[in-house]
Amino acid sequence: MIKALHLDEEEQALLDSVERGEWHSVHNLEEQIREHKQIAANTLKKDTRINIRLSSRDVEKLKTNAAELGMPYQTLVASVLHQYVDGRLISAQ
Repeated sequence: MIKALHLDEEEQALLDSVERGEWHSVHNLEEQIREHKQIAANTLKKDTRINIRLSSRDVEKLKTNAAELGMPYQTLVASVLHQYVDGRLISAQ
């Protein structure tokens, strides 16, 4: 007996797209893999250190939020800053 897959909306859209034959292999797969690995490495490279002063209250909130997300608080801070500079951080106004 095969279990039915429970896909969310995005997963179902991807599956439907594949089943319609809308996906095709690239001709230069190895080159594409190398290029995307380099892009990922450049994105993840952390080569500059900054020092900032924050209130202890804000740091405690950051640590709490990070713990709830299962990540170190410094990673959370870096992620929020990265989203901000990429224009993807949405204000909660």
